[in-house]
Amino acid sequence: MLFHSRYIKSSFLLIIFVGIFLSSSNANIRQMTAQKMDINANQNTLRTFLALGDSYTIGQSVLESERYPVQTVKLLNDSGIHFSPPEIIAATGWTTEDLEKSITKHLPGDAVYDVVTLLIGVNNQYQGKSQSEYKDQFRALLLKAIQLAGNKVSHVIIISIPDYSPTPFAQRENASKRVAAEIDSFNRINKEIAQNYGAHYLNITGETRKAGTDNSLLASDGLHYSGKEYAIWARKLASLIRSVLN
Repeated sequence: MLFHSRYIKSSFLLIIFVGIFLSSSNANIRQMTAQKMDINANQNTLRTFLALGDSYTIGQSVLESERYPVQTVKLLNDSGIHFSPPEIIAATGWTTEDLEKSITKHLPGDAVYDVVTLLIGVNNQYQGKSQSEYKDQFRALLLKAIQLAGNKVSHVIIISIPDYSPTPFAQRENASKRVAAEIDSFNRINKEIAQNYGAHYLNITGETRKAGTDNSLLASDGLHYSGKEYAIWARKLASLIRSVLN
């Protein structure tokens, strides 16, 4: 009877041990499964990209697929960072004032994006708007861009204003030297504001000046840029966005 009692007690303890072990194992499996599901969910979540600007952002005179925001997203998706199609708020001829009004009109107050880019100012220069006005309105636009990036200033990228002085359009008006100098002045303003707030700054102005010796970088209208030129911007922008998100 003593042996039998010990045998039953040992068996009972063994059953308890096995039960605890299985329970612990099941808990670990459930935890690992949950973690795997979280990882998969993150991988399947599409990031969002808002591009604010003017004719250069909307891609005047090029195909939609050749716009630099569209090319940027394609490069990011190909590299394994998955974005939904970019949202673009831009139109040919827009100044800083036009863009600010359009953002207020078209975007809800709680809109948030993973990345926001801002390229604006060439029409302020072309229309003879004052640089002091540009400075105030550009600062307001940058603050709005920061808000749209979920108040993550590191997720805001300012893109410098292209220099159209080498284009046939500017040369026909004999305005190349004046245009180049004024574009530089406007870019000094937006760069200083970007640095003051800690936003990233992507300088593509030098690339646009190469259009003076390479017509393939220009669109058919002789003023705006081709998909080839926008591809250069897209490569630079995609590289910067990858570093921001990592």
